[in-house]
Amino acid sequence: MRLGVNVDHVATLRQARRARQPDPAAAALLCEAGGADQITVHLREDRRHIQDRDVRVLREVVRTRLNLEMAATDEMVRIALEVRPDTCTLVPEKREELTTEGGLDVAGHLESVRGVVARLRDGGIRVSLFIDPERNQVDASRSAGGEAVEITTGAYSEASPAEASAECERVRRAAEWARGEGLEALAGHGLDYSNVGPIARIAALTELNIGHAIVAHSVSVGIVEAVREMARRIRHHRGSVFPSAFPR
Repeated sequence: MRLGVNVDHVATLRQARRARQPDPAAAALLCEAGGADQITVHLREDRRHIQDRDVRVLREVVRTRLNLEMAATDEMVRIALEVRPDTCTLVPEKREELTTEGGLDVAGHLESVRGVVARLRDGGIRVSLFIDPERNQVDASRSAGGEAVEITTGAYSEASPAEASAECERVRRAAEWARGEGLEALAGHGLDYSNVGPIARIAALTELNIGHAIVAHSVSVGIVEAVREMARRIRHHRGSVFPSAFPR
C-alpha cells in the first residue's frame, strides 16, 4: 500500500506569518526520505496555504509522484496542464470550509466533470476523483472517465467508536465496487496514527493520503520520523488485510 503525504499544512504555518519558512518543497523532500510514495498538495481557489509557486517548485523537486488536489474549474485545469503533475484529484471546494467536507458529487455534475477529466487526460495526467463511499458515485466516476477514486474516510475518522466499524465497512464496500469496475481504489481524509489500522487492512485499497496528522506529529519528532512511523503502522496493519473479492 502506498503512502501519499499531504504537505498543505506546512504551507499553512508559513502563511500564518507570510514568511518564507517552512518551505513545503523542503518538507516534501524530507517526506520522501521518510518513505512517502507520493506528495499531495491542494491548490485552493483562495490560496490559503499552497501557492502557485509551490506547485511549480514541487514539480521540479519531487522524485516520487506529485498529486495535485484541485477543484474542477477552468483556472485549475489550466494550471494543471502547465505544471503536469502525475495525478490530479478532483475535489469539492468551498471558501468557508476549514478542510474539504465530503466528496465530489460526480453523479450530480457528470457532464461537467467528464469534460474536466477529458481535458486532463488528454494532457497526459492521471485523474482521480475524491468521492463519498457510495456506489452511485463510483459508477459516475467511471462514467466520467476517471482512472481512480479516492474514497473519503472523513465520516469514518469522525465517527464514534460504536459507529466506526460501520463507516469502515462503507469504505470497504465502495473500494471493492471500484476495483470491480476497473478503477484503482484509494482513500484518505482525517486518518491518523490511532485510526489508520482498519482502513489499511482493506485489501481493495492501494493508497492512503494523509496530511494533518503527520505534519502535527512532526512538531514533536520531525517530519522524517513522522512519515516513517505512519508507514510502519500501515505496513503492520496491512499484514492482516480484510478479504477481497478481487485479485490484487
